[in-house]
Amino acid sequence: MLIHDELILGIDEAGRGPILGPMVMAAVALRPRQAAGLTRAGVADSKRFSGDGAHSARSRLAHRIFASADFVATVVVDVESIDEACREGGLNRLEQRHAAALIARAPHCRRIVCDGERLFAPLRAHHPQLEALNHGEAAHAAVAAASIVAKVRRDELWQKISRRYAADFGALCERGGGYVNVATKTFLRAYIATHGALPPEARRSWPWDFARDLLSPGFDPYRDVPASAQLSLLG
Repeated sequence: MLIHDELILGIDEAGRGPILGPMVMAAVALRPRQAAGLTRAGVADSKRFSGDGAHSARSRLAHRIFASADFVATVVVDVESIDEACREGGLNRLEQRHAAALIARAPHCRRIVCDGERLFAPLRAHHPQLEALNHGEAAHAAVAAASIVAKVRRDELWQKISRRYAADFGALCERGGGYVNVATKTFLRAYIATHGALPPEARRSWPWDFARDLLSPGFDPYRDVPASAQLSLLG
């Protein structure tokens, strides 16, 4: 099949590290003129945006990316899939499978750039035009654009999760973003003290030592999800 002589496909993720909530992977295909225009508009690594206006700034850029790119796609990787992958040996293979699926959905591009040298290098066996790079956002605007699209979608899903707990726990959940920090740990300890279990959005394959004193000695994090919680955690 003919490979497009201009398109470059960038792949990145948001939410690999949090203890709460999903991970989102994104792919964006750009032509050189589109890439240059998005760079001038401020498209860069999503981590470079900070402060109260970060989500709004990324969202505005995401709209421009969708309007400019030849192809944009995302995949939401839920906590159950993450936990299953980690129990079977790691998250890398799960990300590789989703990246391969995004590549299969995209137009055939002359170059594919993925953020993560060791993570995505195995995909070169099937995609010789693929480059697996650390800090791939600096290598091409398509990766920076994928970074922003993934982060915006992950933040949207996180806002749904935090609103679910706002009535009982105020802003405790929202402030930590689901990452393992003081705010998230404070929320989780409060939740566990109230319910005697982890929230259904929790990644049970992550370490829970910081809350061990609140859990029973034989506590199994994989067995504490009530049947009523086995519905879509992202709705």
